[in-house]
Amino acid sequence: MTWLQVHLCPSVMSVSALLRCTTRSQRQQAMAFLVQQRALSAGQSWTEAVNALRPFYFAVHPDFFGQFPREREVNENSLKQLNGYMENLQKPGLKLVQPIKLTFYIRDTKESTEKQPDIVSSGFRSVSFILHTNDILSTVMNVLTSCSLPVEHMERHEKSFGTCQSGPDGGESFHRPIKWDKSYYTFTGFRDPEQELQQTKRMEPTLHGWLRNSEPDATKKHNASLPRREELSRLKKELCEKFLLANIRWQRSWGVAHKCSQLQSLTRLSHQNPEDLINLQGHTVVFADQSGMNASGDVMLGTMDVHHQWTKLFQQLPSYRSLQQQTDWLKERISCLLGGSQVIHLGSVQPIADHYSTLNAFHKSLMSRRLHLHPRSLHGLTMVLDNDRSTPGLHEMGHFIIPINCDPLELQLFLQSHAPEARSRTLQRHQLQVEEEAVVQLCVQRLSLRGLSKEPSLSSSHMILCCRRFIEQHPPLLQGLHVCVSHFYSVMQDGDVCVPWDWKS
Repeated sequence: MTWLQVHLCPSVMSVSALLRCTTRSQRQQAMAFLVQQRALSAGQSWTEAVNALRPFYFAVHPDFFGQFPREREVNENSLKQLNGYMENLQKPGLKLVQPIKLTFYIRDTKESTEKQPDIVSSGFRSVSFILHTNDILSTVMNVLTSCSLPVEHMERHEKSFGTCQSGPDGGESFHRPIKWDKSYYTFTGFRDPEQELQQTKRMEPTLHGWLRNSEPDATKKHNASLPRREELSRLKKELCEKFLLANIRWQRSWGVAHKCSQLQSLTRLSHQNPEDLINLQGHTVVFADQSGMNASGDVMLGTMDVHHQWTKLFQQLPSYRSLQQQTDWLKERISCLLGGSQVIHLGSVQPIADHYSTLNAFHKSLMSRRLHLHPRSLHGLTMVLDNDRSTPGLHEMGHFIIPINCDPLELQLFLQSHAPEARSRTLQRHQLQVEEEAVVQLCVQRLSLRGLSKEPSLSSSHMILCCRRFIEQHPPLLQGLHVCVSHFYSVMQDGDVCVPWDWKS
């Protein structure tokens, strides 16, 4: 074993070992060795981290929340932050990462349902936690325990997470994280993670302080985007009027310049082959990740597709409309069988062919047993069909969440017993939506905003609370801005301002 390995084994990295390096050359070699060992350990443990987090990914993956856009977006954003956090842990060097706060919607497991069988479940629960770890193993453990997911399988992974023998005699192995002496941070200049965490908790910016620093940048970007905004409005209006479109929307929050380029591309196609766009009449066009028709009957144009693919889609629209009619018929039949309740679809990404297949399977399941529900006993209530559930549930917004293979008699009992609670939640949702619309309009007027919106992941109650505080405290620096209520502070590329709904005053 080399001199460096004897004195600087990663399992016993102490500042005293560094201080034993008497010459500048030895200290440089020592630090390089520590950096190399940490990078090697991080690389080896990454694959194990992915395997260890499989229960977590299965519980939060956005693909399982296709019918719930609010929860899907929260999980997408949090997964991006978590992946970035873990990637930073792999980077060479001993640099520490900033603590982050994450929120996930966790799908209910079979075990949790069995433990609390009387609870009316929406199918998922919300979990928030702060990550302030500085190694892969601790990060994985923190995520799993914070989400109340099993950690028993971690025993077979721990040996792969950056371990090292305690000395040349091959003694007991130690796991990171290592609690460094304060003198280590003084000697190396690296940041103390405990101090970093405390500063993060103490120094969350106030709304006024953040606006004071960010308003000039937001105003400059907004003024620069005005010509593009006008161009976007003009192109959208021309296309809607020329081809009698119901609307033009976007699946994602792309910038104004990106949206303009998409409308310009569609405009060029309309000039080259105007007859191809005739079939769009009456439809809503959605610029999305892939082309097709969604479950709502909107025409989705893939932003990465070329004109030939769009033209082919336009030619197929008559057959898509036929499929949509069959889908509507199935919904009517299901409504008649289930007391007048309506099947709805949340979100805008599920292809209509998949939606039809789901409805058809559910309809066949209902026809296998005769149900005894009064024709209008569930009128005014809604339900969402979920391929991934095994038991029915009730969402906090008032709609039922029904597995497509649910036993008809079990479904009947569930619907009848939970109908009063569903009506109560539905009424509350409608009241919140009316209140939200009123307080948003009042907020725009009182604060002289150019616009006020919210992320789909934000609930009406959070939006109402945020707007009321805006009206009460009347932050002057918001005047003239486009404001999006979100979970974080940010100035977007076109000057729109994102502020967290629970901003500090």
